[in-house]
Amino acid sequence: MSLASLGRAGGISDAERRDAADPLRHLRARFHLPEGTIYLAGNSLGPAPVAAFADMETALRREWAEGLVRSWNDAGWFALVGFLGDRLGRLVGAGPGQTVVCDSVSVNVYKALHAALALRPDRNVIVAEGGSFPTDLYVAEGVAATRPDIELKLEGVDAEKIEDLIDERTAVVLVNHVDYKTGELRDMAALNRLIHARGAIAVWDLCHSAGVVPVDLDGGGADLAIGCTYKYLNCGPGAPAFIYAASRHHEALSQPLSGWWGHAAPFAFERGYRPAGGIQRLLCGTQPILSMRVVDAGLAAIEDVEMAALRAKSLALTDLFMDLVEPVCRLHGASIVTPRAHAARGSQVSITFEHGFAVVQALIARGVVGDFRAPDMMRFGFAPAYLGYADVQAAAEAFNEVMTSGIWRDERFTKRRAVT
Repeated sequence: MSLASLGRAGGISDAERRDAADPLRHLRARFHLPEGTIYLAGNSLGPAPVAAFADMETALRREWAEGLVRSWNDAGWFALVGFLGDRLGRLVGAGPGQTVVCDSVSVNVYKALHAALALRPDRNVIVAEGGSFPTDLYVAEGVAATRPDIELKLEGVDAEKIEDLIDERTAVVLVNHVDYKTGELRDMAALNRLIHARGAIAVWDLCHSAGVVPVDLDGGGADLAIGCTYKYLNCGPGAPAFIYAASRHHEALSQPLSGWWGHAAPFAFERGYRPAGGIQRLLCGTQPILSMRVVDAGLAAIEDVEMAALRAKSLALTDLFMDLVEPVCRLHGASIVTPRAHAARGSQVSITFEHGFAVVQALIARGVVGDFRAPDMMRFGFAPAYLGYADVQAAAEAFNEVMTSGIWRDERFTKRRAVT
């Protein structure tokens, strides 16, 4: 779509007409969005679901303050990991009993890699992406350090493509469904077929796809997967992560963090450890219940909508943004690195520019909130549940004005704080 096509006819723009016809427009009211803000950082931290306010009030005043220790049973606290896990599982194509909401992404990566290595005890190579989100690589290094025979091989370092690294020595392949920097989307089913054909285990990181990109863990043949709930699932800062294991692996699963919630009978208080059956054996210790309670509202905000509808709108929003900003990017030496092809794109648009940090800060000052990843990546996440076409048009106009005017050169936009 060109800039000309976004002109007004009868006082209404094409973007406004598309918003009026949008079958998902009712979802926006489920989120609290500050007045005057166009929020394009849902790929970093989603906004608060309105329902979360009442849920937290109930959790604090009724369940904790009044119910006290009784709420482990009466309010269902102890069962939340599986109850929420099954609901989240439906959003990523996982049947019941294969997903639990628990711990952090880093902890779950650690558990998943050890579980995968135990499933392939005759192999000793972990394969991952050299450009993976740092926590995945840091944890993979930590796992490799626990055994002197383990090797870590990286795409972009040891070979150009991850497929070229997978051989008869590969135990596990840790791979991102959507690249956190570029927004590139992997073909899960195709890569799983290759991984399995070569006898290895696949562990998928769904942090940038869960809740916004269709995922079919069961149908795509995934072995294990992990992900966060605070991005496109909108469950709050530091919200618990999740871990999935295909049921075919449950009886053979093992992981080193043998905490009491993963015990077969946690309230028997036995001296020795006996792992629980099924997905429960991937649990560790007591979970952060107040944070878990917000997960309910985050899931409820989108779980009644077909993922295909969210995906269709996501692609339309990102198409529109790229169409509107690409000419200005070319003119000023910036480059869109997110793939144009729908099959290869997540739900973000990433743009490289030497002074990208300052541009993002200048946009934030105008109410358009994106984020930045070093050294030069501007990231704009498009959550179709609360963004409209008029939002995207306004954000693109702000981006083009900041780039063209050069206002990003103002000293106030160059100062970096702890979080960028």
